[in-house]
Amino acid sequence: MTASPPPFSAMTGIQTGSPAFRRVSLALFAAGFSTFALLYHVQPLLPLLADGFGVAPAEAALALSLATGFLSVSLLLSGALADIFGRKPVMVASLTLSALLTLLTAIIPSWHGLLLARALFGVTLAGLPAVAMAYLGEEMHPSALDRAMGLYIAGSAMGGMAGRLVTGVVVDFLPWQAATIGIGLMGLLAAFAVWRLLPVSAGFVRRPARPGLMLTALAAPLRRADLRLLFAQGFLLMGGFITIFNYMGFRLLLSPFDLPQSVVALIFSAYLLGMGSSSTVGRLTVRWGRAPVMVGAVLIMTAGVALTLADTLYTIVPGIALMTFGFFGAHSITSGWVGALAPATGKAQSSSLYLFSYYMGSSLVGAGGGVIWAAWGWGGLVAVVGFMLILSLFAIAALSRMTRG
Repeated sequence: MTASPPPFSAMTGIQTGSPAFRRVSLALFAAGFSTFALLYHVQPLLPLLADGFGVAPAEAALALSLATGFLSVSLLLSGALADIFGRKPVMVASLTLSALLTLLTAIIPSWHGLLLARALFGVTLAGLPAVAMAYLGEEMHPSALDRAMGLYIAGSAMGGMAGRLVTGVVVDFLPWQAATIGIGLMGLLAAFAVWRLLPVSAGFVRRPARPGLMLTALAAPLRRADLRLLFAQGFLLMGGFITIFNYMGFRLLLSPFDLPQSVVALIFSAYLLGMGSSSTVGRLTVRWGRAPVMVGAVLIMTAGVALTLADTLYTIVPGIALMTFGFFGAHSITSGWVGALAPATGKAQSSSLYLFSYYMGSSLVGAGGGVIWAAWGWGGLVAVVGFMLILSLFAIAALSRMTRG
């Protein structure tokens, strides 16, 4: 007979400043770091992949868009798997398999083989993001949730920067495959850190594998208007953010900039601001509430996108910095908001649906951005992203009225 888990309440969850809080923060910082590094290290490589495999920029972007597309769909199942096998085992397996597939992409000689590996990578990586959010929602005391989520998002920001920056600089001296191998090995180290440091779930209750119940649990958050608005935020914010970064590299390699690849990669150091943004908004939301702080973050992101219209680096670089700061602040708030509003028995499914929208925005808008850029130039791309951010502000207003966040 299986013993029942001990009673657990969010009100007795992990408190800020405790040894358990430090272990969770370090483990999930490493998890967030590796997730974004593994996923987005190909972004600065897109021009090289286009030249090396003889494909157009929009097709080269599939190396990222296929991964995020398959990731988004697979996220819908990852919550159910974590309900069956547990949070920590799924996260460790996800990171390990994703790192191994990244190593594989470095030795595959064909373009279509590389795309297949990146698609499979998207499937395996799905076991981490939504499950990490669900773990925090179940294990953290309410007063510690936003802070812990901010640290996890900060790790994501640093990983996104490091993955892009390291590969972008290394490829000026070594083949892109060498940079990819380094990122894959880093992913294996992160998997070990999560396995070693992350406490076993105390607030998790294992559930049997029943497909009907899984579908019912997945559909339940969609009946909530407030959660649907948060899911839409993920699509709008991530779609706009990743599209600007996808094609900025191509733009800066061309006239009138004509920058080398290693210099273009330096723009990804703006992700350091994402780290500061995530931790900062976690504190601000405690004082001012989620909705007002999120409006500010989206407005900062919008201003940054507008600055990229200029043809001078003195304006573009600050624009990228502002956009990054605003995006990670808004993403951190939205992630915590989903965890706070999700029902106790549907946190993993709510997290999966949010991240499905988040990565689907990256996939669809990120790939479609190449067509927009080819047809209407950078101004057309900025106009589309700006319109998406305006929609985001309307969604925040509606959500504020519902929740008084």
